[in-house]
Amino acid sequence: MPDDKNTLTITDNRTGQTYTLPVEKGTIRAMDLRKIKTGPEDFGLMTYDPAFMNTASCRSAITYIDGDRGILRYRGYPIEVLAEHCTFLEVCYLLLFGELPTETQLKDWEYEVTHHTMLHESTKKFMEGFRYDAHPMVMFVSTVAALSSVYPESRNVHDPVIRMHQIKRLIGKVPSIAAMSYRHSVGFPYVYPDNDLTYPENFMNMLWKMVEPKYAANPVIARALDILFILHADHEQNCSANAMRAVGSSLADPYLATSSAAAALSGPLHGGANEEVLRMLDEIGTKANIPAYIAKVKDGKCKLMGFGHRIYKNYDPRAKIIKWTADRVFEVTGHNPKLEIALELERIALQDEYFIQRKLYPNVDFYSGIMYQAMGFRPEMFTVLFAIPRTCGWLAQWQELLSDPEQKIARPRQVWIGHETREFVPMEKRSPAPVGAR
Repeated sequence: MPDDKNTLTITDNRTGQTYTLPVEKGTIRAMDLRKIKTGPEDFGLMTYDPAFMNTASCRSAITYIDGDRGILRYRGYPIEVLAEHCTFLEVCYLLLFGELPTETQLKDWEYEVTHHTMLHESTKKFMEGFRYDAHPMVMFVSTVAALSSVYPESRNVHDPVIRMHQIKRLIGKVPSIAAMSYRHSVGFPYVYPDNDLTYPENFMNMLWKMVEPKYAANPVIARALDILFILHADHEQNCSANAMRAVGSSLADPYLATSSAAAALSGPLHGGANEEVLRMLDEIGTKANIPAYIAKVKDGKCKLMGFGHRIYKNYDPRAKIIKWTADRVFEVTGHNPKLEIALELERIALQDEYFIQRKLYPNVDFYSGIMYQAMGFRPEMFTVLFAIPRTCGWLAQWQELLSDPEQKIARPRQVWIGHETREFVPMEKRSPAPVGAR
């Protein structure tokens, strides 16, 4: 029996009965509420929580977020420490295995991932079948799913050796798929991976190499890209991670599950927000127009994109790191007028009581779009850039799901609001359904 202090007592005023439920880590078991019934025919009490605003669907040891204090940690390590001292593949190892690698482990891990960057020629032909104007993210989602047919053994999701082989394949291949998606969209020939290069350098090589015999990446841009990958590697139970876990709970293979997560990421409310920031900055135009734009925001006529977060009620810790990294990038790429507008917009908003009261602080999307654009990426590639590192986080969540004995196939309940049993109406007696009827 739990300590009396770690319980919740509920009195059901419908019946007068009292129930005592155990509280663990600030939660009660939803199934414990099923004990609360009005009679033997009653199904029992459920919670109604649209969009999972206050529902924990799993126990996880991967990513910790304290939104009120602006804290983000991977496996206990603060994100700012990892961004300063680690490479992206080092952080991938941490997310997947729970500990930072030794020098030997990292060298082996980098070798294994790097030697999975090549795509099967049939996959290349598959990508060539897309229309010339296909969106890179659509190509990314579809091609990742198509890998399921290339590696049918991936269906053996309970075999740890096979599972790890697919994880290495996916982390190695997603930059190749992303780069080919971009090259296809601009009509350039595909560039094969170069195993002599680091993870971010190889991606840049596949994106931007033209006729030079060996692509030489700018080290500042390559390091900035690596930091951005670290910041986007995982973010707890967000929409796409939830999709990965939900689809993975059916024991679908990791390629199909990752594709579903990437599809969730493609939406403008998730992975496409930084592109919206660029549109907003273009609309503002100059620093002089910022006060008028803020007035429109307060009047409810538009939104301040890149500010506020579902979880963070403080300054997004990733935004601070991106802001620092952007300064290094702009030293290489030169002046960007959008940055001046963004900095002034942030300065004004952080001093305005309207935004302070609503806890609207800059999030990761506020500076990342400007930075991506300065580095040479087109806006339609922004979400794909998000998907490359997040693949590692999705796979860590998937692995944790499969090893959790409490997890079963995801199957939420519903609150029925439709008709009770109805009499069948013959065709000649039916009335037209009203327009917009659900």
